[in-house]
Amino acid sequence: MKPGIHPDYHPVVFQDANTGSMFLTRSTATSERTVSWEDGNEYPLLVVDVTAESHPFWTGAQRILDTAGRVEKFRRRYGNRARPSGSRAGASGESKGA
Repeated sequence: MKPGIHPDYHPVVFQDANTGSMFLTRSTATSERTVSWEDGNEYPLLVVDVTAESHPFWTGAQRILDTAGRVEKFRRRYGNRARPSGSRAGASGESKGA
């Protein structure tokens, strides 16, 4: 590695703002806030909005889409409008010019 061009890569603690869970890893990010870790050392503390502890993909708490509600909303907006005749030529299996 070329000296003097790489950022400082050091241990930091990330904390999930939603669950409060923390984990120790390495990063180039820094913070003025510190926390005492289980090993007795002080590490910079970075608070993040989402981690694997709170992300819906990893927790299995994904939102269920209300598809029935979407269909009803579509029907309220557009109704059961009939298509104008001839708008889809050839859709009924008839061939042109035969």
